[in-house]
Amino acid sequence: MLRFKSLGSGSSGNATLVEAQSGTQTTRLLIDCGLRLVDLEARLIEAGTCAEDLNAIFITHEHGDHIGCARSFVKRYVTPVWMSQGTWMAVRDKTWTPHQHLLNVARDGCAIEIGALQTLPFTVPHDAREPLQLRCTDGQRHLGIATDLGHPSTHVVNALQGCHALLIEANHDAEMLAASSYPSFLKQRVAGPWGHLSNQAAALLLSSVKHEQLSYVLAAHLSERNNTPSLARASLSQALGCSLSDIDVADPITGSAWISV
Repeated sequence: MLRFKSLGSGSSGNATLVEAQSGTQTTRLLIDCGLRLVDLEARLIEAGTCAEDLNAIFITHEHGDHIGCARSFVKRYVTPVWMSQGTWMAVRDKTWTPHQHLLNVARDGCAIEIGALQTLPFTVPHDAREPLQLRCTDGQRHLGIATDLGHPSTHVVNALQGCHALLIEANHDAEMLAASSYPSFLKQRVAGPWGHLSNQAAALLLSSVKHEQLSYVLAAHLSERNNTPSLARASLSQALGCSLSDIDVADPITGSAWISV
């Protein structure tokens, strides 16, 4: 069995919990730690687990809303952590040194087995040192996670083919962003090819990977100022040819319910 739950998604912080169960074995992987440690601990308990139960952490890239409390978490709970070499180079300092033995280097296209869960990292176009997103499977069902990317590259599209569920970025509405009070350089960064997916770009990605067995889509990383859940739902549901109610949206505070893949 494979399931996942957003613990919170947005510019204020991101964390996603993925569980795979095989017989009596349950494997728990936390993807990103972009919350305050006290909030992350509380949300894990609300999800029916706790920090001590995590088997590993995967950090997608070094931006604060994703790496967040990772250093404090690893220090307190001695949890193995995976990240790319580029991400490690961007964040390493002497405060990581005592915990460096817990670090594992993730690479594009190199599968990682963590208990009953298999993951496949893939690179994405984003303005970070070496960002990676993930495809997760229990051997039968497949979950694709893709946030923080400026455009749906061919590599990303190929990495997400055949997934049964997707957590996908729908960061901004292009018109809202253009009309916003953001300074020009920030508008260009967000909307650029190394920034974040607009609703329209997310819809394009969905239309490139949709298939009959894709049964669930969770929109994530919505901008609080330049998007709305209703706009994201409208774009993604149109791409899939489904009703608005078939698209869920991750909340910055409450995240999402548990979703079985």
